[in-house]
Amino acid sequence: MNLTGKVAIVTGASSGIGAALAKCLGASGAAVAVNYASDHEVAEHTAAEITRKGGRAVAIYADVSIAADVERLFHETNKVFGPPSVLVNNAGRYDFGPIDVVTEEAFHREFNLNVLAPILTVQEALKYFPETGGSIININSITSENPVYNSALYSASEGALDNLTAALAKELGPRRIRVYAVAPGSTVTKRARRIGLAGRELQKTTAAATPPVGLGQPQDIAALVAFLASDESAWMTGQRTTASRGSR
Repeated sequence: MNLTGKVAIVTGASSGIGAALAKCLGASGAAVAVNYASDHEVAEHTAAEITRKGGRAVAIYADVSIAADVERLFHETNKVFGPPSVLVNNAGRYDFGPIDVVTEEAFHREFNLNVLAPILTVQEALKYFPETGGSIININSITSENPVYNSALYSASEGALDNLTAALAKELGPRRIRVYAVAPGSTVTKRARRIGLAGRELQKTTAAATPPVGLGQPQDIAALVAFLASDESAWMTGQRTTASRGSR
């Protein structure tokens, strides 16, 4: 996709799926703000890799569940590259466990990042997006429609994000802003490996259920997001696209 001239903000972009999205957007011509909340060194490495390959990128710290941080993220992006017209809400968390151990703190932690943060970033994006419009892409999960075991809290937050996407597409359409949700299936990332969602046994099970492809890689999601960020997707809005290699 040709994204030359566009400025994109990718939240949670230091590693994993977010880093793959930022790199793909940068390779397609967009100037990219690589947002991070916890790993400065990895985020700088992601931005440097985009730059080394001829793109433009900058790493910017912000906890996107905090309004003041979101304001600063957009302000700094605009100062470096100009106003953004692409927002990718990739930052999120997935905590699994039985319903009887869910606490108020856990609820707010999950929903603050998975639901409140996209609301805050969209609010701020409306102050910067040009009159010609832009695109907002919310990265959620196949669990929003097909929850897995011990995922009540996470799946509830992702279901909320699905409905937020659909509502925003209708509300922001008159402003020429397109809104999408992309729902990856089981994808191999460091965090997924760390909490046991991407190990050898899971890979075998997924491969058996979805021959011949198996688990996805972060870069498998990136081309779809680049398409939705481009003018080629101008006739689409409000869609939730499952990127799962056939798994549900």
